[in-house]
Amino acid sequence: MASQLFVDLYDCDAAVLDDLERVKMIAREAIRDIQAEIVEECVHKFEPIGITYIAVITTSHFSIHTWPEHNYAAIDIFSCSEQVPEQIAHQLEKAFGAKRRVVREFEREIM
Repeated sequence: MASQLFVDLYDCDAAVLDDLERVKMIAREAIRDIQAEIVEECVHKFEPIGITYIAVITTSHFSIHTWPEHNYAAIDIFSCSEQVPEQIAHQLEKAFGAKRRVVREFEREIM
């Protein structure tokens, strides 16, 4: 079984959402906390604002897309491991200063 966690964070701190180094740090900590390692990462800073962070990780993939102008971040964690806990959503909520979050989990059945 593989889990995919979708986290929508609202009313976030726009300065954090537009800070490339901070977003990378937040992503790397979350990846470490689900006991995965980064295989490859790609980060893009949009002009005038916004960041996309994508990592291929040892258990599948992890991505963050930020819209500072809307105080919003979308996070996707796909893991072949059972280590996609609710605590990751809480950790990301705190790191981005979100006042509201919506978390959806999708289970993929691997035959």
